[in-house]
Order: sequence, then C-alpha cells, then structure tokens
Amino acid sequence: MRRGENGTFIWQRPDWPAWRLDYAPLIEPLLAVSSAHGRLQGRLDGVGLDLRQRVSLGALTDDVIQTSAIEGEDLPPESVRSSIARRLGVDIGALAPADRHVDGVVDMVLDATTHADQPLTLDRLHGWHAALFPTGRSGFGRTRVGDFRDDANGPMQVVSGPLHAPRVHFEAPSAERLPAEIARLLDWVDAPVTSSALHDLPALLRAGIAHLWFVTLHPYDDGNGRIARAIGDLLLSRADGMAQRVYSLSAQIQQQRAGYYAILERTQRGDLDVTAWLHWFLQALRQAVDEADRTLDEVLARSRFWQGWSHVAFNERQLRVLARLLDGFEGALNNRKWAALARCSPDTALRDLNDLLARGVIARDGGGRSVSYRLVMPGRSDSG
Repeated sequence: MRRGENGTFIWQRPDWPAWRLDYAPLIEPLLAVSSAHGRLQGRLDGVGLDLRQRVSLGALTDDVIQTSAIEGEDLPPESVRSSIARRLGVDIGALAPADRHVDGVVDMVLDATTHADQPLTLDRLHGWHAALFPTGRSGFGRTRVGDFRDDANGPMQVVSGPLHAPRVHFEAPSAERLPAEIARLLDWVDAPVTSSALHDLPALLRAGIAHLWFVTLHPYDDGNGRIARAIGDLLLSRADGMAQRVYSLSAQIQQQRAGYYAILERTQRGDLDVTAWLHWFLQALRQAVDEADRTLDEVLARSRFWQGWSHVAFNERQLRVLARLLDGFEGALNNRKWAALARCSPDTALRDLNDLLARGVIARDGGGRSVSYRLVMPGRSDSG
C-alpha cells in the first residue's frame, strides 16, 4: 500500500501540528473575500429583517443539503427547508413532515452558526455526532454514536481500488491518541489570539486550518467531513460577526468536490505547509459569498414582484405557479408546463394564462406552437 510522502502523513511528523504558511500568495484572496463580504453585508443592512431571513433560509438549506451531498447522502430539499423554517420561525406556508435524520443535520449546522460565540467543547462535538446518527446506524451498520472510534477493525483509512491492492489515500491517527489530539484542537479553537504564530492568524485562515485539522484527526466512525465543515462554519461566523448564515461554503465544496478531496490528500501527505490548502479554501469562500450576492438579487426581485402586483387577486393555482417561476424555473413556460405545475387541465391552464396576460402580469413571446410566457417585473415594459 502506498503511504504518504517519505512514508508519513502530516500527523506522523515530529513537528505536528506546527502549521506553516506563506502569507504572500494568500493576501490577494484574503482581501477579495473581505471585500466581497463587506459589500454583501452592506446590502443586507439595507433590507428588512424578513428579507434577511429569506436569504439565510436559502443559505442554510443549501448548506445542510450540500454538506451531506459531499458525503454521497441526498437529503430531501423540502424537508430540510421546512426543518430550518420551523427553527427560525420563518413562514413558508405548508411545511413538510418532520424527519429526525434531517432535523439532526439541521440542528448541528444551526448550532454551529447561530451559537458560534459559545465554546467548542468535547460534549458539543459529541452532541453534533449524535445528532447526525439519531438511529445509531450509519448506512446498514451500527456506529459509535457520540463517541470516538475504537479502531477495533484496524486503523481508520480512506482507500480506493481493488481489495487485493488498495490505495491508501489517508490514514488517521490511532484511536488511543484521539483524546489528547482533540483536546489540543479544541484549546486552539477557543484560545484568544496571542503573539504566537499558531494563534495570531486572520480569522478566515483559522477557519480553514480548523477544518483541515479536524478532518485529519478523523475521530469518529462516520460524519467527520460534516463536522469538520461545521467547525469551519462556526469560525467563519465568529469572523464575520453575523448571527445569520447568508452563504454556503459547503455548496461550493460540493461543486468542486474532486478538487476538495485532491487538495486535502496532497496537504495530508505534505510537510505541514498549508498555504495551498488555504488558497483553495479562500477561493471557495469567495465564490460562496458571490453566490450569496446573487441569491440576494433573486430574493429582492421576488419581493419587488409580489409588492408590485399586490393589487392583483391571484387564484391558488396562479400563486403556486408564479412562486415556482420566481424560484428559478428552467426553460420556457407554455400552456402544457403551466398545466403540469398547477396540476390542472390544459383548458384551465389557458384560462389562467389569459387572465394574467390581460392583467399584464405575464407577457407572451412567439406564436402558434412555439408560444411561451414570461413574468413581467413591476415597473418594466413587457415588450421584448
């Protein structure tokens, strides 16, 4: 089996965990993230609480769904959105039934982001792990819930390839080392900034290092990636000082999952220089903030639409389909698609569309078999 560089992983080095980095290549991405976040914060300060909650609901929903998707687990979006809305007190209409597995992931993410000022303790970590596995099972097997792995079946390894010649991508420290290793990490996470090189780091870099540090220790049988990202989110929340999460780093990691695992593997086989990892982390974070900016645009557009057409009495079908269109309907809207979305007959769909056309809420493009419809935003011309 192939091992790390010089036969070691970073946690096996005698200077572990003396992280090293070169600030020069990190200055530009650090400034870019800070600038993008400042612009986003300024825009959020200019909108009402309800709109900020809508942005936060979208970001948290994305975060919960994508942090699980990274690990190959698909959560139902409506269940996730409903679970978060219940906890935030956001009215989204009909709620999906509660799902204790979904609720557990939501509880972890919300605890990390909305209570970021609270110490990160061992009990808190174990509580997050227990929330992820409410049935005590991971897949088809049982897992040690709220407790470290015991390595009864051998060392914790990430492997690929055939059983007769597996490739070891990573091997974690032995179970007997975990109590001391986790204690050292938790002390570092909550220690005040000092003049020492290990502590005197910009907050965004601390978030990146904490993420890498925890996933390297890999202390649980399962759920390590999700908890590592939650720790990163906790430190990001401390960095930006926002009680509401308005961007999803996990969504960006999921989009670049292959690159995420590749940079982790290279770093864990390296020499404790985390510059490349932090550069990747900051770029993903910048993309997450930019995506939140676009989400705010969409939330504001939806708000302007409903306010601008508040004098129009829509029927239930029209409300349902218009809301779907405002949420990012893909492709051209026609009579057949309206009927499918509204769950009505083609004749009823045509009446709905003609009613909205007459009121100016939608505009028609094309003709004959190729006719399609689009929303008219209040205050804009319906031509072209």
